[in-house]
Amino acid sequence: MEYVYAALILNETGEEINEDNVTGVLEAAGVDVEESRVKALVAALEDVDIEDAIETAAAAPAAGAASGGSADAADADEADEADDEADEEEAAEEAADDDEEDGDGGEGLGELFG
Repeated sequence: MEYVYAALILNETGEEINEDNVTGVLEAAGVDVEESRVKALVAALEDVDIEDAIETAAAAPAAGAASGGSADAADADEADEADDEADEEEAAEEAADDDEEDGDGGEGLGELFG
């Protein structure tokens, strides 16, 4: 992740994102630099407009909410809550069955803690 941060720092300061500059930022931060990772990063960012990518990424969540994504999320939350309630009921029934089978009636904790 620090490699991406180095590229973002260089972009923010208007410096060219090249192997020497990325390596310099990473070394200044005390990172043990892997040359192959630097080369891969520089190659991957060669034709990327970082400012455009940042704007697109920042706008994506807002666009989803504006187009009804929040309604879908609410429906999903309700479904999750219903599933959770069913799971809790099932777990409670299983626990009750286990207590009946053990025959201890809940006295086990009292025995542990005196």
